[in-house]
Amino acid sequence: MRVMGIDPGIALVGFGVIDSIGNRLVPVQYGCIETEAGTPHDIRLKQVYEAVGALMDKYGPDALAVEKLFWSRNVTTAFTVSEARGVIVLAAAQRGIPVAEYTPMQVKQAIVGYGKAEKRQVQEMTRMFLNLPAIPKPDDTADALAVAVCHAHSAVLLNRLNGVNRT
Repeated sequence: MRVMGIDPGIALVGFGVIDSIGNRLVPVQYGCIETEAGTPHDIRLKQVYEAVGALMDKYGPDALAVEKLFWSRNVTTAFTVSEARGVIVLAAAQRGIPVAEYTPMQVKQAIVGYGKAEKRQVQEMTRMFLNLPAIPKPDDTADALAVAVCHAHSAVLLNRLNGVNRT
């Protein structure tokens, strides 16, 4: 199973593509999509949509895992990130790629085993699961890989619970 994890944003969109092969997780590609500050908002959304779509076309994920948003303070940022998240989900839907959503607490639980784990713990465990030489930078990239790993672990468990034996 090939999973693309996304940490949505408007300035930076972290992405990580991994393959789940049996009990192994193999990194395929990861990085960040950047849009330039000062560019009109609609153009930035278009850039995110096109860049994510191009990655989906290139790597052909079986699933897209996206971090769910939760905000308590900055409503303006929440709306902007939600719009970017919307164009990302749209790109997946247009390609028939199923979308799974995970809260930060669910990601922490799946990676570290503790829903209130520190960000550094999640990044280090993700690095270890993927056998990477260092924690990817920026944090958006590391977060996207963690979401992908979360989905890979969750999908395996759900398949076992449902009696499906797929890798």
